[in-house]
Amino acid sequence: MSEPTEQTGTLALALAQAGKLLGPRPDLAAEQAREILRAFPGHAQALFILAAALRAQGDAAQARDILDRLVKALPNSADAHCELGLALSDLGDSKGAVAMLTRATRINGKHAQAWRALGDEKTLAGDSAGADDAYAHHIEASVNDPKLLEAAVALRENKLAIAERMLRGFLKLHPTDVTAIRMLAEIAARLRRYDDAEKLLARALELAPGFVAARNNYASVLYRNSKPQEAIAQTDLLLGQDPRNPGYKAIKAAALSLVGEYEQAIELFGQLLKNHPDQPKAWMSFGHVLKTTGRQAESIAAYRKSIVQRPSLGEAYWSLANLKTFRFTPDDIAAMRAQLARTDIDDEDRFHLDFALGKALEDAGDYAASFEHYTKANALRRKSQPYFREQTEIFSRRLKSIYTREFLATREGAGSPAPDPIFIVGLPRSGSTLIEQILSSHSQVEGTMELHDIGQMTRELGKWVRKRDDDSYPEVVAELPAERFRALGEEYLERTRIHRKLGRPFFIDKMPNNFLHAGFIHLILPNAKIIDTRRHPLGCCLSCFKQHFARGQAFSYGLEDAGHYYAEYVSLMAHYDSVLPGRIHRVLYEDMVADPETQVRRLLEYCGLPFEESCLRFYENDRAVRTASSEQVRQPIYRGATDHWQNFEPWLGPLKSALGPALPAYPIAPPVF
Repeated sequence: MSEPTEQTGTLALALAQAGKLLGPRPDLAAEQAREILRAFPGHAQALFILAAALRAQGDAAQARDILDRLVKALPNSADAHCELGLALSDLGDSKGAVAMLTRATRINGKHAQAWRALGDEKTLAGDSAGADDAYAHHIEASVNDPKLLEAAVALRENKLAIAERMLRGFLKLHPTDVTAIRMLAEIAARLRRYDDAEKLLARALELAPGFVAARNNYASVLYRNSKPQEAIAQTDLLLGQDPRNPGYKAIKAAALSLVGEYEQAIELFGQLLKNHPDQPKAWMSFGHVLKTTGRQAESIAAYRKSIVQRPSLGEAYWSLANLKTFRFTPDDIAAMRAQLARTDIDDEDRFHLDFALGKALEDAGDYAASFEHYTKANALRRKSQPYFREQTEIFSRRLKSIYTREFLATREGAGSPAPDPIFIVGLPRSGSTLIEQILSSHSQVEGTMELHDIGQMTRELGKWVRKRDDDSYPEVVAELPAERFRALGEEYLERTRIHRKLGRPFFIDKMPNNFLHAGFIHLILPNAKIIDTRRHPLGCCLSCFKQHFARGQAFSYGLEDAGHYYAEYVSLMAHYDSVLPGRIHRVLYEDMVADPETQVRRLLEYCGLPFEESCLRFYENDRAVRTASSEQVRQPIYRGATDHWQNFEPWLGPLKSALGPALPAYPIAPPVF
């Protein structure tokens, strides 16, 4: 063998050895690459390995310098462009990272790592459509089986029904194929079937614990499915492998805020935005946490930062409007109108801008123009969040048919005897945050947030009992043995324990939609308190119409729908009053505003709590508040809000008609109708 051949063979072995060391020992890989470069100065593959090893050790700046030269020398190297994109991402240069990763995918459309990293960057930037497309390309680039490749193409083209059919057929023959399972979970997540996505990803990770992409998806789905504690556990595992990954940090920070760990969330967002400052949606999320903790000036600055970085970001403008006490300037109004005049913004930005502009014009006293923008915003929102009146009526009838006086009486006292929870129920924008703030100002009561656990438990209960996918709640409650009610009460207490930080004997669950489940709450927690907050139907429904809810309140996007839902709510609560007389304490918002001390004393008496003056000075309470009224309840009661709906009365005819007998009956609770 000639010397050049021996030298070439030695080089190949050395490069292969260095490449193998990149994952487990990047320090040794770098040392090996330097040895090669001493013998072969400027060798492209050795430079690539050295750069990758340096980035893996946290020296992204030196890696970038090497890769900058390398991509110029090798303009058609997808690997070099991808690695440079990863280095730029580590350095917080998101725009540069996206440019390099995009270039890598154009050079090689099957470069799986580049597609996945591009998806991560798009996710961090809040570009969900771009992220979905990149992740779909990543899946397509990762599969080799022709059948899976066909399904991946359908997924990338958003032909979800076709892709789902292909994948289900494939999994019948290959039930443990984790790539197919992950793809099916991706479809479920896009369709917002988060329970299904969660189960599929859990199965994929059971089969392949090292499947990082699936674990990332799992953390995201858990967060979206209101399981922040579980999401945090998954992000901790991911960060253990990749501690600098900004996407993992973003999910963890958002999840921390959902379990009330606001200071940790603020610290993590601070780290993230220090290293990756050009992230408008991350700035907006940071603003949300700052607002929750009462740091209004800082939250406004964060929202403003996100708008500077992305002027069309309607949600940032709405976040300012949603402070309620914030007032837009004429320049703000002009800027929002300029964005709405564009033809290239998506519906989500547009309806957020219309909601925000509606609030700005309402504050300026231009009620006709304000109502026009609220109407446009709601019309767009209804496209993705339709309300089905018949479903509401049917579910209400089912609840009434199960939770009868006799049914409840025969199961009296079967639940957990713990008196800890205080449930505040009703419709949104009815004064529930005010009641929560008053009660949480008492030395024995801790305020938490709108907890999703009761709703989740009823959904899980239906599927668990009959082992099927359709919703069989509330009928399944009739099948439960008596001891199960106590277990469910204890389960609720355990699930909500993470939100209790102060060690107080009582805590508040302020999920308004729990009015639907007052019968279930009574069965599993017979000593819990249930408070129904109610506001004038025109004031409440109009306020819901003016509010953009992230999810769960589809009735609010049309005045007639809001009136229909309010009437169903009143009817159902009248039923619960009939079958559980005296069990639920009602607070009328207008009475609380007119005579706070009398109403507060009645409220505390119902809760079995001694009167404390601090409850009348609730606005001095510096606790975190996560709802739209967070800034309002940090001020004394404002009496002018009770009749504010009258400014919009010329346009409320459809609402009045839809309310039916619920309107003239107010404030007296009408009989069941």
